[in-house]
Amino acid sequence: MLEQVTKVHDESRQGEAYAPVAGESQTYTKKFYIESYGCQMNFNDSEIVASILKEEGFGPTRNVEEASLVLLNTCSIREKAETTVRKRLTEFRKIKQRNPELLVGVLGCMAERLKAKLLEEEKLVDMVVGPDAYRTLPALIEEAETGQKAVNVLLSREETYGDISPVRLDSNGVTAFVSIMRGCNNMCSFCVVPFTRGRERSRDKASILQEATDMFNRGYREVTLLGQNVDSYYWVSPDNDNDITTFANLLEAVALISPLLRVRFSTSHPKDITDDVLYTMAKYENICKYIHLPMQSGSTRILQLMNRTYTREWYIKKVDRIREILPGCALSTDVITGFCTETEEDHQDTMTLMDYGQYDLAYMFFYSERPGTLAARRYQDDVPEEVKKRRLSEIVDLHRAQSLKSMQQDVGKTFKVLIEGVSKRSEDQLFGRTDHNKVVVFPKEDFRKGEYIWVKVEDCTAGTLLGTSTGRA
Repeated sequence: MLEQVTKVHDESRQGEAYAPVAGESQTYTKKFYIESYGCQMNFNDSEIVASILKEEGFGPTRNVEEASLVLLNTCSIREKAETTVRKRLTEFRKIKQRNPELLVGVLGCMAERLKAKLLEEEKLVDMVVGPDAYRTLPALIEEAETGQKAVNVLLSREETYGDISPVRLDSNGVTAFVSIMRGCNNMCSFCVVPFTRGRERSRDKASILQEATDMFNRGYREVTLLGQNVDSYYWVSPDNDNDITTFANLLEAVALISPLLRVRFSTSHPKDITDDVLYTMAKYENICKYIHLPMQSGSTRILQLMNRTYTREWYIKKVDRIREILPGCALSTDVITGFCTETEEDHQDTMTLMDYGQYDLAYMFFYSERPGTLAARRYQDDVPEEVKKRRLSEIVDLHRAQSLKSMQQDVGKTFKVLIEGVSKRSEDQLFGRTDHNKVVVFPKEDFRKGEYIWVKVEDCTAGTLLGTSTGRA
């Protein structure tokens, strides 16, 4: 699907190994090591897996050499991610030669698509486990320990893991992700997710509120409601068909847990985000005024080939509606360049829509065909790679200028900031985020992470605001 990604002031993680849970590293005789790739859903899934393994007596470790179980939570969105995972599996095979009892498993989106190759042809793994099969991990581990290859990649129409409390691995103790739904019903022609994660299903409202409340009671001060398309959240009580919860209802319920709990969400599909959601955001100060609104292309013709179900003009009206109901709301987006048959005119349409959106953050890719997608079956990947890269470079350059302009416009203003920890720049500085998801760095003074403070912005880079505190909020 997407080959190269460029991000501006993005904090997403690729191939990150998790740290042990504080105070627990010496209490387990069995250790697991896990790396996650791709979207935030995968990182959240790794925390679900950690919870399941914890019940089986496994503790997390950063040291792969002391692990008895190595897991890679994989992504099929980009070819680059798959290449990286294969390289890591080859490295783990060398460790396995020194420790024959080590079990190596692949989780997530690559599992279903490449199970035969990974297990039989390349003999890189002992277990292959799909996104809906994590509850069967204990049985699969037991099977793999006998020398058998263990596989479960079945997709589910019901599984949400709603009753499992994720182990917050490598957490900063301030921000957390709460999964509210799984799967996707949108059949975008470039995307493999519907085939690797299955159909949409919404998690029980009560379990979501319980998890978010628990996070707040444990000191967390921000939750991000997570789903492939959160605006499609729709839960009907099994006891009362008239008890229906939409995403707007859920957003309000989470905001009402406490005014001290910040609420974010990701990701939205432009066709599904409603006025009800926007008015709910406007109603509550603790719902962050930040929306990720993927456009993918600025050309109506290309959007139709992508099966995005909206036009350029419709997307512009949605941006206008957001700005009407939520003046000053920050926007971010996804952009794919070089999709099948894209012309220079189509590319210019994307550039002008980028100009219209003035995005604070953008995830920018050039297209590469992913096996199993509708585009791979229907269209020819006919835009030369050098053209794709040149168009991507033009989009990146445009966005970097827009991003710097957006940061410069905040200089001189004062923002409420949630402190997330010590800055990478200096032990004498802290960092946090504004309501608009912009990173702010400021002197440490006597502040602590998890506090809200007011910060006056005095300078900026293209990705960070620099300021000084004017006091606690």
